[in-house]
Amino acid sequence: MPFQRDVVVVGASAGGVEALRTLVRALPADFPAAVLAVMHLSPGASSALPQILARAGALPAVAARHGEPLTRGVIHVAPPDRHLLIADGTLMLSRGPTENGHRPAINATFRSAAVAAGPAAIGVVLSGALDDGTAGLCAIVERGGLAMVQDPADALYPGMPENALVRTPTEHVYPAEVLGKVLDKLVRAPAEPGPEDQPSPALLLEDRIARDDVRQDAVIPGDGTPASGYSCPDCQGTLLEMSRSHGQYRCRIGHAWSAEALLSAHDVEFERALWTALRSLDEKAALARRMQRDTTHRGLAGLTGRYDTTVHECTTAAETLRRFLIARNPDPGSTP
Repeated sequence: MPFQRDVVVVGASAGGVEALRTLVRALPADFPAAVLAVMHLSPGASSALPQILARAGALPAVAARHGEPLTRGVIHVAPPDRHLLIADGTLMLSRGPTENGHRPAINATFRSAAVAAGPAAIGVVLSGALDDGTAGLCAIVERGGLAMVQDPADALYPGMPENALVRTPTEHVYPAEVLGKVLDKLVRAPAEPGPEDQPSPALLLEDRIARDDVRQDAVIPGDGTPASGYSCPDCQGTLLEMSRSHGQYRCRIGHAWSAEALLSAHDVEFERALWTALRSLDEKAALARRMQRDTTHRGLAGLTGRYDTTVHECTTAAETLRRFLIARNPDPGSTP
């Protein structure tokens, strides 16, 4: 029997506010589906996104609250530091493990929609860096739902749309302005049901980790999942390789990383360590220089020579490291 797709999940990151506003502006007041909007937010910050989206179009936009019903014609916005999930037709806010360093995470919401709504779900990936949302969009399509992606040429940051299209090719690739209009048509059109595939054990596990905040080894003890040899940037624990083909990793705490996000996180960690080393070298040189002056004044030639050598070694190393860091990051405003 035909059905309607009535759960829309939208994910955005860098450059996503304008894309969200543009998409929402095209949705009419009688839009017959519930919308869940997720954007990467700082944990301690308050979010004005519900007010921004409410002013942008005809639909009401509200901060999602735990236990409230999933309501058609309403935009439910994920609050800071909580995953936005669906459970039995209601909203669920979770402090489950971060994914790609984020909570709320787009993947967590998309996977939840795939489990809860199956073919009735539509996933929309908008502007953003890296690839959060890619794995979740795959889950929606695998469950019979639809994928929509902002045209990378229209996105301020094309990384998320491009990565989504590599893993989940779809005919629904449009500028943000067109996405909203097409989305309105899709939720009104009757859809023909496909095969009744149950969620895979892997998808159910991922969804459970996001909603229960459970340790992974408490869920699948001794399952033989191989250690990747990499460490988790969040907790420094060993990452397990959940999917070799798609580069998905989780530590036993539950933090999830894609290969691209993991590479980016380690790059930030590496650069922070280099700036720390540079500061230590500068401070060591300054201290040795002070001790050199003191021993010179006291006529201690042997100690003076040793401190002079230390000053030379530290300043030489610091200058080499400083040139390397400046070449990596010529914008001084973005120095950690």
